[in-house]
Amino acid sequence: MRLIASDLDGTIVRRDGSISERTIQAFRRARNEGVEIVFVTGRPTRWLQPIREAFDSIGSVICSNGAVVYDFETDQIIESHTIPAQDVMMTRELILNVEPEATFAAETLLQLHLEDTFPEPGDMRHLQEFRPAPLDAAQLGQEGVVKFLAKSRLLTPEDFHGLVEPHVHELVSVTHSAFNVTLLEMAHPSVNKAAALARHAESLGIPASDVIAFGDMPNDIQMLAWAGRGYAMSGGHPTALAACEFEADTVENDGVARVVEDLLG
Repeated sequence: MRLIASDLDGTIVRRDGSISERTIQAFRRARNEGVEIVFVTGRPTRWLQPIREAFDSIGSVICSNGAVVYDFETDQIIESHTIPAQDVMMTRELILNVEPEATFAAETLLQLHLEDTFPEPGDMRHLQEFRPAPLDAAQLGQEGVVKFLAKSRLLTPEDFHGLVEPHVHELVSVTHSAFNVTLLEMAHPSVNKAAALARHAESLGIPASDVIAFGDMPNDIQMLAWAGRGYAMSGGHPTALAACEFEADTVENDGVARVVEDLLG
């Protein structure tokens, strides 16, 4: 075990947003014993402050499902892969052709852009810095879209994914990672967690066989398959569990910490 790659929400971050002290100490011990740490998440860089507070500058973060690599220690974006604005707008039209009630948002390197129908009732108290408005292709092109979001209030996540993906796969990669909302997460076609993690590990001279990965949702499947040993979280999405030989206990029971402690001996 030379590198630990861990998803955040549902893997080491609990439903209430907390990270257990046992998990924090397990990661710190691994780092102190020479193991590289990288968090691999769908979160944008602006949602990393709680992680910084818990772990300080413990490692790097692969954000937005692989579209952005951020270095905690230098507080800099190391690399980013954006979707051309014209592809974003074309993807939007293709989705509306198959799900006319869909609504959209775009995460750029600078901020989040929301259509006025995208937020749920009560969401805006958490999104006070954002003003819903029609997506503007020129502004999106200037800022660089790292994640394009589509929400359906009529379909399940699996049905929405199955309906949309065949129509847009040449423009964007498509995944989802939320249990309680039908939300597709789209990125540049070359972007996924596994691809970004593979490049990061290669830059450190670490082969896949020496990587341990943890995750719980469909957007983690490629990463879990790529790593030498991938652990799906008990209670995670059925497709993640089906894709893995190994299973960790739930986040509420410190499943990742237990595995790391066992591997460290």
